[in-house]
Amino acid sequence: MLQEPLQQKMTQYIDGYHQLKKELKWRVSDKTLMMIASIYVVNNKPLNITRFTELSEYIKTQVGMLSTLRGYQRFTIAAMLDVRFENPKEKFQEFIDLYERLIQGGFSRSPFSYIAAMVLLTNDPDESDHQESIESALAIYKGMKAQHFFLTSTADYPLAVLLAKVDTDKQKLLDLTETYYNELSKNGFRKGNDLQFLSHILSLQFDEKPKVLIERSLNILEKFKESKRRLKTMHFPEVGLLALLEDGISQIDLVLELEEQLNNEKAFKWYKDMNFIMAVNFLMTDKMKESMILETGIFTTFEALMQAQQAAMIAAVASVSVTTNSNNT
Repeated sequence: MLQEPLQQKMTQYIDGYHQLKKELKWRVSDKTLMMIASIYVVNNKPLNITRFTELSEYIKTQVGMLSTLRGYQRFTIAAMLDVRFENPKEKFQEFIDLYERLIQGGFSRSPFSYIAAMVLLTNDPDESDHQESIESALAIYKGMKAQHFFLTSTADYPLAVLLAKVDTDKQKLLDLTETYYNELSKNGFRKGNDLQFLSHILSLQFDEKPKVLIERSLNILEKFKESKRRLKTMHFPEVGLLALLEDGISQIDLVLELEEQLNNEKAFKWYKDMNFIMAVNFLMTDKMKESMILETGIFTTFEALMQAQQAAMIAAVASVSVTTNSNNT
């Protein structure tokens, strides 16, 4: 039986999904609806469907015909603005200006540049001109590209922005990500985009000894195997999130319980991969209130990590849509 706070999150998520499904019907995919509902849950904010819909339509009127914000992404951006700001319409203009600043600073136009802009808008001080953050993030991204040219893409923009916030020498930080990547790849983690994502997540905890986080990651992966839950590579980032908790390995049974409850929901039974991601995210938001994470200032890091993971899911949805459209032509 789930504890009350987690059960409340599950109820909020399921109810939010059904509200969105009724309102948006066939306008967006089920996975996108799941993402939107999860944004409200992980930020502990109630969904006001009328306000959300109005904000989504407002965004559509404010962008050009070719902008991805005229499509499904306007709904996820609307949710992110809605949960973070009391005046989301006014903040949207600041958000768009910041997106253009990123493009002028050397980033490519992509859905991930919008997510990177949201991370900056959320985490930089209100009075910031963001220039230093943009330059640092681009330097980190170029460093990633130099290390793993074929793995690094625009999908890494949000993590580059996050890593740029770590208060240390950038080359030391990049060396640390490479240490995680290489050591984990030798011990059961398959090389690729998802392991790179995991190595970036661990690097955000720069003050922790690498040996500790590597050991936690390996133990968590092994614990899932012992529990008869073999993880796909797409779930490596969730291993990273759990490894940031001192007691992450002891939370695995609870993660599996959350996942099973979602799998048993009629609306979600076909989306088991995403259900696992949601289960870990909901657990993390619950643990943040009860641990040292808030006191150490890593709360905003976790919030932005949620955004980055949602960006990865957005890309997956887009990839499926492109494939489907190609098959129908």
